[in-house]
Amino acid sequence: MGVGKELPRMFRRLAAVVFIFMATAVAWAILGTTIFHRTYSSRAGLKDRVVSTWGAPHEQVPPSASFDEIVASTSETTVEGRKVVRTTQEKHARPLPLENSRIDVGLDLEHRRKGLLWYSTYSVAFGATYMFRNTSAAEQPVTFELRFPASRAVYDGLIMEVDGVPLAVTNHKTSANGVARIGAGRAAALKVAYRSQGLDSWRYSLGGDVAQVRDFSLKMITNFKGIDFPESTLSPSAKRETGNGWELTWTYQNLVSGFQIGMEMPQKLQPGPLAGRISYFAPVALLFFFFLMFIITTLRRIDLHPMNYFFLACAFFAFHLLLAYLVDHVSIHAAFAVSSAVSVFLVVSYLRLVAGMRFAALEAGTAQLVYLVLFSYAFFFEGFTGLAVTVGSIATLFVVMQMTGRIRWTEVFARRAEG
Repeated sequence: MGVGKELPRMFRRLAAVVFIFMATAVAWAILGTTIFHRTYSSRAGLKDRVVSTWGAPHEQVPPSASFDEIVASTSETTVEGRKVVRTTQEKHARPLPLENSRIDVGLDLEHRRKGLLWYSTYSVAFGATYMFRNTSAAEQPVTFELRFPASRAVYDGLIMEVDGVPLAVTNHKTSANGVARIGAGRAAALKVAYRSQGLDSWRYSLGGDVAQVRDFSLKMITNFKGIDFPESTLSPSAKRETGNGWELTWTYQNLVSGFQIGMEMPQKLQPGPLAGRISYFAPVALLFFFFLMFIITTLRRIDLHPMNYFFLACAFFAFHLLLAYLVDHVSIHAAFAVSSAVSVFLVVSYLRLVAGMRFAALEAGTAQLVYLVLFSYAFFFEGFTGLAVTVGSIATLFVVMQMTGRIRWTEVFARRAEG
């Protein structure tokens, strides 16, 4: 008779634990949404600030060389029944063919942080020699023009030389140009160089939607190992790993392509989105922890009241709450370590008073280390989070099945109801 009366009481306790779990899950959803809102609500403004102080993404195009050519054209009209021939002269820019290109690019990556996001900023040293040929039958005043890779950037040490002679450069908002006289049939070597700064990516366009290049070579040296080529770009012809980066070479004799040459800067671990994803995942960690606590306390006849589960849920929530606001001030790794230590201390020090030091430190402390700390740390490894959680879940299932395989659950629940 007593057992029949106590079973509803046990199920009421389970219902209370489930309610605590659901309420905590809602709190985590609110916290995660708040983190993402803080991260992305000001993202556009923060990126504009980075661009204004450092520079925009670069897309360099080959320089051009041309001279003005007078083209005469005739037209016939009829005036009062008589044919009249009129001759007009128009000025057209005649481009010089680009015979070869020798380009050197140095990319130095340096991440910069604004708010809860890291931005991939870089310094670029660009130097190149281009060979143009005057195919006309006379000496021509040729205008050489270099278009800047980004309008929102600064260019230091700009050099434009033709056959070793510096040009009188005229700077415009998006380009720089100079004039040199090139003899009939002569080839002229245009040397250009500058230092600048950019953001996220660097690209080199071959000259149009579908362009042809001859005798082309571009060598890129990076100070970072994590190289990544954007979509619709050409892979290097050769690459060699250096002490702190890569030496990449693109070499073509006669190429027709609509693709560019490009480099995507490595992204640093983003503290804001990472903290948000960990918060959204937190109910899974708490579910595993509550499940294991229920199994262990049932087997060892430890009485945990729903209020005990409530305080354990609060200790778990404290980890994510502290992490969310600590990443504003310290590195994500330091914030994670401090938040983990605080949450584990709360759980162990509390359960020490409830059920003794052995249960608090050994069973509860180990379970929290696995399901809260290690499961959350799996988010630091992109692409492996799901696998880590799956392996941990299967391992937990195996351990619990081995622990409880010989248990007679009818007797256990009856015993707990009598107790």
